[in-house]
Amino acid sequence: MTKPIAASESPDPMHRQHYRWFLPISTRWMDNDVYGHVNNVNYYSYFDTVANTYLIDHCGLNIKRGSVIGYIVHSECFYKHALAFPQQLEGALRVNRIGSSSVQYGIAIFSAGAQQASAYGTFTHVFVDRQTERPVEIQGELRAGLDHLLHAK
Repeated sequence: MTKPIAASESPDPMHRQHYRWFLPISTRWMDNDVYGHVNNVNYYSYFDTVANTYLIDHCGLNIKRGSVIGYIVHSECFYKHALAFPQQLEGALRVNRIGSSSVQYGIAIFSAGAQQASAYGTFTHVFVDRQTERPVEIQGELRAGLDHLLHAK
């Protein structure tokens, strides 16, 4: 994989038009912290949910029995606007870069219908053989699904 690009360097990570796939997310009562807004750790949970939902639904990833699984090797998040329960959100996904065994996603969390992200970041998966935990080439349905989200510059 070539050098990853940071979310802050990618094309306008704040704006909805730069993402290719969206997932509705409902905040939960327990997402709020004592300050009355969604706690920072929940954004990483949202990121994980967005990326893995796409992989399962559109890339054929079999999380229970598949021979290939994805390990997170890097993540980052930039917080711009507070969110809180009860609020409907949208997780947004694109692919910034694909290597032979890894992919860097651009992910953002929007208040439902908003044009500007409340938080955005990157999330990097390395795909490995389930048994050996050694990197494997991204190919087939997985490659096709990720190519579909590749962000055009």
